[in-house]
Amino acid sequence: MTDQQPIEAGGAIHVDGAQGEGGGQVLRSSLALSRITGRPVIIERIRAGRDKPGLMRAHLTAVEAAAAISGAAVEGAEVGSGRIAFTPGQIRAGAHAFSIGTAGSGTLVLQTILPALLVAPGPSTVTIEGGTHNPWAPTFDFLDRVYLPLVRRMGPAVTATLQRHGFFPAGGGRFHVAVEPCGGLAGIDLLEHGAVIARRVRALVSNLPAGIGEREVRRVIGRLSWAPDCGRTDTVVAHGPGNVVEVEIEATGLTERFTAFGRTGTSAERVADELVGEVRDHLALGAPVGCYLADQLLLPLGISAWLPAVGGRPRGGAFRTGPLSRHATTHIDVLRQFLGVRIEVAPEPDGRVCLVRVSPPL
Repeated sequence: MTDQQPIEAGGAIHVDGAQGEGGGQVLRSSLALSRITGRPVIIERIRAGRDKPGLMRAHLTAVEAAAAISGAAVEGAEVGSGRIAFTPGQIRAGAHAFSIGTAGSGTLVLQTILPALLVAPGPSTVTIEGGTHNPWAPTFDFLDRVYLPLVRRMGPAVTATLQRHGFFPAGGGRFHVAVEPCGGLAGIDLLEHGAVIARRVRALVSNLPAGIGEREVRRVIGRLSWAPDCGRTDTVVAHGPGNVVEVEIEATGLTERFTAFGRTGTSAERVADELVGEVRDHLALGAPVGCYLADQLLLPLGISAWLPAVGGRPRGGAFRTGPLSRHATTHIDVLRQFLGVRIEVAPEPDGRVCLVRVSPPL
């Protein structure tokens, strides 16, 4: 971003979709920020860093959803397109429904449109059909248990209801979200672990033997030395086979959640061990915010820092996390370009944890 020319006030912002990690995050965040700021955006070389560049079906649904909630004019919105021009209109509150038509992640479509609905002129509802539990996206449970509680702390009332599970590759899931804006987003800080309230291990199994999930849960509990009563296996109804195992650590200030996906040719024990490794790495780090949540927090914190203050509460915020992913650093570049907010990343003395602070523009 640093080599781009300054944009004149009110002009279109030009975004290189191949920058950084070169994936769909650049597209989704650019669409969200275009609607928030009212600035047109031209995104080129979309997903150029992927094996199949250009818009996939799920990305196209995100573009269509962004246009629908803002009355936008869009050029280049078709599967395979490497360039779109998006000119937003007024944000439209009300009832919205979108269907991906594949197992593409519904939570990523929501991620594209939720920021605008948080500051819309009235309440909204959104129903999305597609994948709810995908290996390359936040699961519905992460959205519901980790991300949305933090959004609610920033002011808006947001609730999500899972109506049907949708596992990759069959998809067919559906969830409903209700949004009640409050005029802005207050800042939050997530600097320390709170006291642990509960530890949970849960396996989901669809159209597969329940014993797969039971083995995963036993393995995770045994290797983490947690009490047996913190685990459970649920058999759910979905269009195709699916299996995930999740660990949730609920603390007073923050809930974190970790997920591993069952797959053909991989034993339940190996899937469980992958999850245990991720949980242990997070606990050893000593920072409250995991790498996936760190990436997702940047957008609402950036918007909070850019919008006027809400009821005298601070704008922006800060959190402690591990080393930032390339996904997160790319996200930071996009936020700086659209909003001009200050985002500082300061490593702590041990070099394993960093403090990320998002502040209003100077």
